[in-house]
This record gives sequence, C-alpha cells and structure tokens, in this order.
Amino acid sequence: MQAVIASDHKSGVSGLSVAEVPYPHAAENDVIVRVHAASFTPGELDWPGTWSDRAGRDRAPSIPGHEVSGVVAELGYGTTGLTIGQRVFGVADWTRNGTLAEYVAVEARNLAPLSSGVDHTVAAALPISGLTAWQALFDHGRLAAGQTVLIHGAAGAVGSMAVQLALEAGARVIGTGRARHGDTVLGLGAHAFVDLDRHRLEDLDEVDVVLDVIGGETLDRSAKLVRPGGVLVTIAEPPRVMPEQGRAIFFVVESDRECLVRLERRVRDGRLRPPATSVRPLSEAVAAFDSQHGAGKPVIRIAADDLGCTGSRAEGH
Repeated sequence: MQAVIASDHKSGVSGLSVAEVPYPHAAENDVIVRVHAASFTPGELDWPGTWSDRAGRDRAPSIPGHEVSGVVAELGYGTTGLTIGQRVFGVADWTRNGTLAEYVAVEARNLAPLSSGVDHTVAAALPISGLTAWQALFDHGRLAAGQTVLIHGAAGAVGSMAVQLALEAGARVIGTGRARHGDTVLGLGAHAFVDLDRHRLEDLDEVDVVLDVIGGETLDRSAKLVRPGGVLVTIAEPPRVMPEQGRAIFFVVESDRECLVRLERRVRDGRLRPPATSVRPLSEAVAAFDSQHGAGKPVIRIAADDLGCTGSRAEGH
C-alpha cells in the first residue's frame, strides 16, 4: 500500500516521502481502517512517540498522522463493537504507525461511528482538535454556565472548537489572536476579541478559565488573569507561573470514544462547525507538512468514496 514515510528524526520534513509499505497487521482488539481522509499535527515529527514504540524501542522509519476517517476493512481477534464496512473516525495510537496511509491499524476503542451525512474530510479534522477543546474546557477546566473563559489562539483548530463548545455550555467567551483573526473569532460567537499585538493581557478582568495553546510569555502572563478558584489549562508546555489562588494544568489529549460520539453528533446536527481544512491528495502530503502557513487544518484525502471497502486484506489489494 502507499503511505507517507518519515525516515529518521534528524531529517525532519526533508526525510518524508510517499512510498510502498506493507499492509498493517491487525493485533488483538484492533481494526484495520481503509483510510479515506487523514490529518496530522505539524509538530509531530518532534514527538518521541513518532520514533519509538511503547517500550521505547526505535521504530524508524515510521508513518506519521494520528487522525483518521474511513471504513472498517478488517477486525482483529477479539474486536467488538464495530463491523466490517462501517464508517468510523478517531485517533491512532501515538506510538504506532499512523494514518497517512491507505490502511491503518487502530485500537477499536479509539474509533467512533461516523454518520453518512458527515464527509470524511470533515471528520478527519475533528478528533484531536475536538477532543483537546472538550477535555481542556470540561475535564480539566470544569467550565460551567455563567463562567467566563479566555481562549488563546481562538481562531485556530483547537481554539475555534473551544469557542463553540464554551458558548454552548453557557459561558462568556473572550478570544485572543492576531488582528486578522478578529472577524473569525467574533463570527464564531465570542463575546469579545483581544488583539495580542495591540492590547495588554494585564488590562483584562479576571476569568474563571484560561485555555492556552501558545505557551511562552503568553502562558506566563495568563496566570495573573485566573480568579480565585479558577484554572489555567495549557496544551503548550508545563506552566512556569502559577495562579495565586487557582490551579494550573498541562495535559496531553487522550482518545475518548464517548466524547468523539458527542462531537460527531454536534457536527451532524449543525451545532458545531469543525475547523476549516486545507485538503490535498496523498501525493501532496509531504508538501502539506512543509507549508503550514496556509489557511486551514491540513487534511489528506486518500480514498475517494466508500465503495469497495468492505473486503478483507486479500480483497483490498
């Protein structure tokens, strides 16, 4: 099958290529997904899991990408809850070969059913951004109706999802970003927008929750904005400055099938707008890694439709 291959840690993007690789093995409780669309995080070539397995052993060359939408092609021994031919989406394991391939092996628990009305390219952009926003706001931030949340990078993939989810929960939302992001953030329904180039964070009132995706100085300065009993949540780096009377949490997103179901339902019903996407074919996946300044979350389209996806390995090759 065809896949994007990352040759070694030192080469970075220059070590990426599209090549023929072996069809994946379905371990116990695995699903083989025929990939229709996949997405990736630009910085994942620097993640330890990209280059080593769960035991810390080197596994280069590796296949990057961790978000997937496709159709179940094969079930591993003991796999339950999914059927061959079913449309699914979800998150691949951090320490296994990823989703930028025609087929990928994924633990069944990391996949959720995908409705026929949701396009694969839309679903592939949803898992990591949606799960991160949900877990930051509700699992770690404990955001509730009537509270105020400050969301840094509110026009981005995670931030835009967080704005919508926080509004649905009944919170007051303040988004930050660069001047060019203002219309986007306010268009999502945020109550206010702060231009980080023109306005001082120190001039803002205290908030119940800060969601940070930027890190560095922005993260440091945000600690003072957390009111007593509030929380600073970041996915960028461990906080160096703590709120005086609140909590500070750094976390890495985890797969959660129930949460994926909740997110998919909201997309299907029109209550949640997924991140904007920039869609390319597999042949242009390397170029997509190398051009992260364009608009939209990168999505790679791999299979064109759902036809012919119900067979086993022998039928699919």
